[in-house]
Amino acid sequence: MADQLILGGHAFTSRFILGSGKYSLDLIRAAVEHAGAQMITLALRRANSDTDSILDHIPEGVTLLPNTSGARNADEAVRIARLARACGCGDFVKIEIMRDSKYLLPDNFETIRATEALAREGFVVMPYMYPDLNVARDLVNAGAACVMPLGAPIGSNKGLATREFIRILIDEIDLPVIVDAGIGRPSQACEAMEMGAAAVMANTAIATAGDIAAMAGAFKSAIEAGRAAYLAGLGRVLDHGAAASSPLTGFLAD
Repeated sequence: MADQLILGGHAFTSRFILGSGKYSLDLIRAAVEHAGAQMITLALRRANSDTDSILDHIPEGVTLLPNTSGARNADEAVRIARLARACGCGDFVKIEIMRDSKYLLPDNFETIRATEALAREGFVVMPYMYPDLNVARDLVNAGAACVMPLGAPIGSNKGLATREFIRILIDEIDLPVIVDAGIGRPSQACEAMEMGAAAVMANTAIATAGDIAAMAGAFKSAIEAGRAAYLAGLGRVLDHGAAASSPLTGFLAD
Protein backbone atom coordinates (compact mmCIF):
# COMPACT_ATOMS: atom_id res chain seq x y z
CA MET A 1 0.00 0.00 0.00
CA ALA A 2 2.97 2.31 0.54
CA ASP A 3 3.95 2.25 -3.14
CA GLN A 4 1.05 4.13 -4.69
CA LEU A 5 0.64 6.08 -7.90
CA ILE A 6 -0.62 9.55 -6.96
CA LEU A 7 -2.43 11.59 -9.60
CA GLY A 8 -4.19 14.80 -8.65
CA GLY A 9 -4.43 13.73 -5.03
CA HIS A 10 -5.96 10.35 -5.95
CA ALA A 11 -4.08 7.17 -5.02
CA PHE A 12 -3.87 4.05 -7.20
CA THR A 13 -2.20 0.75 -6.40
CA SER A 14 -2.26 -0.43 -10.03
CA ARG A 15 0.23 0.96 -12.52
CA PHE A 16 -1.53 -0.37 -15.59
CA ILE A 17 -3.99 1.88 -17.46
CA LEU A 18 -6.21 0.58 -20.24
CA GLY A 19 -5.97 2.88 -23.24
CA SER A 20 -8.78 3.77 -25.60
CA GLY A 21 -9.19 2.53 -29.14
CA LYS A 22 -10.08 -1.12 -29.51
CA TYR A 23 -12.85 -1.82 -27.02
CA SER A 24 -14.80 -4.95 -26.24
CA LEU A 25 -16.44 -6.35 -23.15
CA ASP A 26 -13.79 -9.09 -23.02
CA LEU A 27 -11.02 -6.50 -23.14
CA ILE A 28 -12.50 -4.40 -20.33
CA ARG A 29 -13.09 -7.48 -18.19
CA ALA A 30 -9.54 -8.71 -18.79
CA ALA A 31 -8.05 -5.30 -18.02
CA VAL A 32 -9.82 -5.12 -14.67
CA GLU A 33 -9.78 -8.76 -13.58
CA HIS A 34 -6.44 -9.92 -14.99
CA ALA A 35 -4.37 -6.74 -15.41
CA GLY A 36 -5.69 -5.01 -12.29
CA ALA A 37 -6.59 -1.77 -14.11
CA GLN A 38 -8.03 0.90 -11.83
CA MET A 39 -8.24 3.50 -14.60
CA ILE A 40 -9.76 3.12 -18.06
CA THR A 41 -9.72 5.73 -20.80
CA LEU A 42 -12.67 6.33 -23.06
CA ALA A 43 -13.60 8.63 -25.89
CA LEU A 44 -16.61 10.85 -25.28
CA ARG A 45 -18.37 9.42 -28.34
CA ARG A 46 -18.31 5.99 -26.68
CA ALA A 47 -19.76 7.30 -23.43
CA ASN A 48 -22.45 9.29 -25.22
CA SER A 49 -23.74 6.54 -27.52
CA ASP A 50 -27.47 6.02 -27.87
CA THR A 51 -27.02 2.30 -28.42
CA ASP A 52 -24.32 0.68 -26.31
CA SER A 53 -22.40 2.97 -23.97
CA ILE A 54 -19.03 1.75 -22.77
CA LEU A 55 -19.94 3.15 -19.35
CA ASP A 56 -22.37 0.25 -18.97
CA HIS A 57 -19.43 -2.19 -18.99
CA ILE A 58 -16.89 -0.42 -16.75
CA PRO A 59 -17.13 -1.75 -13.18
CA GLU A 60 -17.95 0.55 -10.32
CA GLY A 61 -14.87 1.85 -8.56
CA VAL A 62 -12.78 2.12 -11.75
CA THR A 63 -11.68 5.69 -12.47
CA LEU A 64 -12.80 7.00 -15.84
CA LEU A 65 -10.24 8.84 -17.92
CA PRO A 66 -12.05 10.59 -20.78
CA ASN A 67 -9.74 11.60 -23.59
CA THR A 68 -10.07 14.43 -26.06
CA SER A 69 -9.66 12.17 -29.08
CA GLY A 70 -10.58 14.02 -32.25
CA ALA A 71 -9.49 17.43 -31.00
CA ARG A 72 -7.31 19.36 -33.45
CA ASN A 73 -6.52 22.29 -31.19
CA ALA A 74 -6.70 23.40 -27.56
CA ASP A 75 -10.15 24.97 -27.85
CA GLU A 76 -11.68 21.73 -29.13
CA ALA A 77 -9.93 19.72 -26.40
CA VAL A 78 -11.26 22.02 -23.68
CA ARG A 79 -14.77 21.74 -25.09
CA ILE A 80 -14.60 17.92 -25.13
CA ALA A 81 -13.27 17.83 -21.55
CA ARG A 82 -16.11 20.01 -20.31
CA LEU A 83 -18.67 17.83 -22.09
CA ALA A 84 -17.17 14.69 -20.54
CA ARG A 85 -17.43 16.16 -17.06
CA ALA A 86 -21.03 17.22 -17.75
CA CYS A 87 -21.79 13.63 -18.81
CA GLY A 88 -20.66 12.39 -15.41
CA CYS A 89 -17.18 11.20 -16.31
CA GLY A 90 -15.48 13.05 -13.46
CA ASP A 91 -12.57 15.47 -13.32
CA PHE A 92 -9.84 13.34 -14.89
CA VAL A 93 -9.03 14.08 -18.52
CA LYS A 94 -6.40 12.84 -20.92
CA ILE A 95 -5.43 15.50 -23.44
CA GLU A 96 -5.00 14.20 -26.97
CA ILE A 97 -4.60 16.83 -29.67
CA MET A 98 -3.56 15.62 -33.10
CA ARG A 99 -3.60 17.49 -36.39
CA ASP A 100 -1.50 14.82 -38.09
CA SER A 101 -3.82 12.12 -39.44
CA LYS A 102 -1.08 9.84 -40.77
CA TYR A 103 1.17 9.28 -37.77
CA LEU A 104 -1.22 10.57 -35.08
CA LEU A 105 1.56 12.48 -33.36
CA PRO A 106 0.45 14.87 -30.61
CA ASP A 107 0.58 18.63 -31.09
CA ASN A 108 2.71 19.62 -28.11
CA PHE A 109 2.07 23.37 -28.35
CA GLU A 110 -1.72 23.03 -28.35
CA THR A 111 -1.46 20.41 -25.60
CA ILE A 112 0.27 22.90 -23.31
CA ARG A 113 -2.48 25.46 -23.99
CA ALA A 114 -5.25 22.98 -23.22
CA THR A 115 -3.50 21.73 -20.08
CA GLU A 116 -3.20 25.23 -18.69
CA ALA A 117 -6.86 26.04 -19.36
CA LEU A 118 -8.25 22.82 -17.91
CA ALA A 119 -5.97 22.78 -14.86
CA ARG A 120 -7.35 26.23 -13.98
CA GLU A 121 -10.84 24.70 -14.06
CA GLY A 122 -9.91 21.99 -11.58
CA PHE A 123 -9.38 19.07 -13.95
CA VAL A 124 -6.78 16.41 -13.23
CA VAL A 125 -4.97 16.80 -16.54
CA MET A 126 -2.97 13.94 -18.04
CA PRO A 127 -1.43 15.17 -21.30
CA TYR A 128 -0.32 12.85 -24.10
CA MET A 129 2.84 14.33 -25.60
CA TYR A 130 5.80 13.73 -27.84
CA PRO A 131 8.76 13.32 -25.45
CA ASP A 132 10.51 16.68 -25.34
CA LEU A 133 12.10 17.97 -22.14
CA ASN A 134 11.19 21.62 -22.69
CA VAL A 135 7.57 20.71 -23.45
CA ALA A 136 7.42 18.51 -20.35
CA ARG A 137 8.67 21.41 -18.23
CA ASP A 138 6.00 23.66 -19.73
CA LEU A 139 3.36 21.06 -18.93
CA VAL A 140 4.53 20.96 -15.31
CA ASN A 141 4.19 24.74 -15.13
CA ALA A 142 0.77 24.54 -16.79
CA GLY A 143 -0.55 22.34 -13.98
CA ALA A 144 -0.40 18.82 -15.44
CA ALA A 145 -0.83 15.91 -13.03
CA CYS A 146 1.65 13.82 -15.03
CA VAL A 147 3.20 13.65 -18.48
CA MET A 148 2.38 10.86 -20.93
CA PRO A 149 5.08 10.52 -23.59
CA LEU A 150 4.53 8.13 -26.48
CA GLY A 151 6.75 5.09 -26.69
CA ALA A 152 6.00 4.66 -30.40
CA PRO A 153 3.18 5.69 -32.76
CA ILE A 154 -0.31 4.80 -31.52
CA GLY A 155 -1.33 1.21 -32.19
CA SER A 156 2.04 0.27 -33.70
CA ASN A 157 3.14 -2.18 -30.95
CA LYS A 158 6.73 -1.15 -31.76
CA GLY A 159 7.69 -0.62 -28.12
CA LEU A 160 10.04 1.98 -26.69
CA ALA A 161 11.22 3.68 -29.87
CA THR A 162 11.62 6.93 -27.88
CA ARG A 163 13.39 5.18 -25.00
CA GLU A 164 16.23 7.68 -24.50
CA PHE A 165 13.95 10.70 -24.56
CA ILE A 166 11.59 9.09 -22.03
CA ARG A 167 14.59 8.36 -19.83
CA ILE A 168 15.46 12.07 -19.86
CA LEU A 169 11.93 12.98 -18.75
CA ILE A 170 12.06 10.44 -15.93
CA ASP A 171 15.37 11.89 -14.74
CA GLU A 172 14.38 15.55 -15.01
CA ILE A 173 10.62 15.90 -14.44
CA ASP A 174 9.17 15.93 -10.94
CA LEU A 175 5.86 14.40 -11.99
CA PRO A 176 4.79 10.83 -12.78
CA VAL A 177 5.89 9.82 -16.28
CA ILE A 178 3.37 7.41 -17.81
CA VAL A 179 4.42 5.69 -21.02
CA ASP A 180 1.53 5.89 -23.44
CA ALA A 181 1.17 4.43 -26.94
CA GLY A 182 3.23 1.87 -28.81
CA ILE A 183 3.90 -0.67 -26.06
CA GLY A 184 3.43 -4.03 -27.74
CA ARG A 185 4.82 -6.65 -25.36
CA PRO A 186 4.92 -7.27 -21.62
CA SER A 187 8.73 -7.17 -21.79
CA GLN A 188 8.55 -3.61 -23.14
CA ALA A 189 6.22 -2.59 -20.33
CA CYS A 190 8.66 -4.14 -17.87
CA GLU A 191 11.54 -2.18 -19.40
CA ALA A 192 9.62 1.07 -19.10
CA MET A 193 8.97 0.39 -15.42
CA GLU A 194 12.60 -0.60 -14.81
CA MET A 195 13.60 2.80 -16.21
CA GLY A 196 11.43 4.49 -13.58
CA ALA A 197 8.18 5.12 -15.44
CA ALA A 198 5.30 5.56 -13.01
CA ALA A 199 2.82 3.56 -15.08
CA VAL A 200 2.14 2.11 -18.52
CA MET A 201 -0.89 2.52 -20.75
CA ALA A 202 -1.69 -0.16 -23.31
CA ASN A 203 -4.60 -1.25 -25.46
CA THR A 204 -3.72 -2.71 -28.86
CA ALA A 205 -1.15 -5.14 -27.45
CA ILE A 206 -3.82 -6.81 -25.34
CA ALA A 207 -6.79 -6.31 -27.65
CA THR A 208 -5.05 -8.03 -30.58
CA ALA A 209 -3.52 -10.89 -28.55
CA GLY A 210 -4.53 -14.49 -29.17
CA ASP A 211 -5.70 -14.83 -25.56
CA ILE A 212 -6.80 -11.45 -24.22
CA ALA A 213 -7.14 -12.52 -20.59
CA ALA A 214 -3.75 -14.26 -20.52
CA MET A 215 -2.04 -11.27 -22.14
CA ALA A 216 -3.64 -8.90 -19.64
CA GLY A 217 -2.25 -11.05 -16.84
CA ALA A 218 1.17 -11.06 -18.48
CA PHE A 219 1.18 -7.26 -18.61
CA LYS A 220 0.25 -7.08 -14.92
CA SER A 221 3.12 -9.39 -13.96
CA ALA A 222 5.58 -7.53 -16.19
CA ILE A 223 4.65 -4.10 -14.83
CA GLU A 224 4.88 -5.30 -11.24
CA ALA A 225 8.25 -6.97 -11.91
CA GLY A 226 9.63 -3.85 -13.57
CA ARG A 227 8.46 -1.65 -10.72
CA ALA A 228 9.96 -4.00 -8.13
CA ALA A 229 13.28 -4.04 -9.99
CA TYR A 230 13.34 -0.24 -10.20
CA LEU A 231 12.66 0.11 -6.47
CA ALA A 232 15.28 -2.53 -5.66
CA GLY A 233 17.92 -0.69 -7.70
CA LEU A 234 19.18 -2.40 -10.82
CA GLY A 235 22.64 -3.96 -10.74
CA ARG A 236 25.63 -2.36 -12.40
CA VAL A 237 26.48 -2.64 -16.09
CA LEU A 238 30.12 -3.02 -17.10
CA ASP A 239 31.05 -1.27 -20.34
CA HIS A 240 34.31 -3.20 -20.70
CA GLY A 241 35.65 -6.54 -19.47
CA ALA A 242 34.01 -8.88 -17.02
CA ALA A 243 33.83 -9.45 -13.28
CA ALA A 244 33.47 -12.85 -11.63
CA SER A 245 30.26 -13.24 -9.69
CA SER A 246 32.12 -15.39 -7.11
CA PRO A 247 35.65 -14.62 -5.84
CA LEU A 248 38.27 -17.01 -7.25
CA THR A 249 41.32 -15.99 -5.23
CA GLY A 250 40.70 -18.17 -2.18
CA PHE A 251 39.74 -21.18 -4.29
CA LEU A 252 42.94 -21.00 -6.34
CA ALA A 253 45.07 -20.58 -3.23
CA ASP A 254 43.72 -23.85 -1.82
